[in-house]
Amino acid sequence: MLEQILCIDDDPITLMLCKKVISKSEFSNEIITAQNGEEALLHFNTLKYTNNKNKVNKKPELIFLDLNMPVMGGWEFLDHFTSGDYAEFNTANVIVLSSTIDPEDLAKAKKYPIIIDFLSKPITQPMLEYLKKKIDI
Repeated sequence: MLEQILCIDDDPITLMLCKKVISKSEFSNEIITAQNGEEALLHFNTLKYTNNKNKVNKKPELIFLDLNMPVMGGWEFLDHFTSGDYAEFNTANVIVLSSTIDPEDLAKAKKYPIIIDFLSKPITQPMLEYLKKKIDI
């Protein structure tokens, strides 16, 4: 079981579904969410710059990422997240969850080594079982 997962999606129903399916499957102890890439980067900045000795700040081990979001989409998030500014968090694997599987997006995803899969929404129990085997949980 993973300690923490981050789900980044602008749709509150998708986020709620992710939380329910992940919790039910015992895939992760904690699920945190962000409504766009900018909000997710703010979370990582908080982890990076908050020096709280009483509380250990957990880093997400896996990120479920939507591509099409307002404010900051998935590709822009990945460009920032894979830069040197966030190098300490790049141990997190990324699963792209998209409502469409565009061949151009699939090709573009290969440019980011932290993307371990590109799956179609919505997240499902069988999908999580597949991922448990893929990432050896």
